[in-house]
Amino acid sequence: MEWDKSIEFAPVLLMFKDPDRVISVTTAMGAANALIKEFPTDDGEEFLLAIKLCLDVVQGNAEPEELRAAIIRAANEAGVTAIAVLH
Repeated sequence: MEWDKSIEFAPVLLMFKDPDRVISVTTAMGAANALIKEFPTDDGEEFLLAIKLCLDVVQGNAEPEELRAAIIRAANEAGVTAIAVLH
């Protein structure tokens, strides 16, 4: 399993209550780090699904866009503003 493997998706900007905390997520590793280290809650259904999808994407069992959508849902669930950036 290669966590540093470049499996990118269109950026999702996560904006937390502190205006200086803005994170751009574009990879499974970045998503896992943001979810585990930055999210204010770690027990929601969407949060847990997003964590699982991080691993699934790295293992090739899910598409990066599935993870991107899951991060947006998890952010909504946790009260974190998510801005979906389109290329």
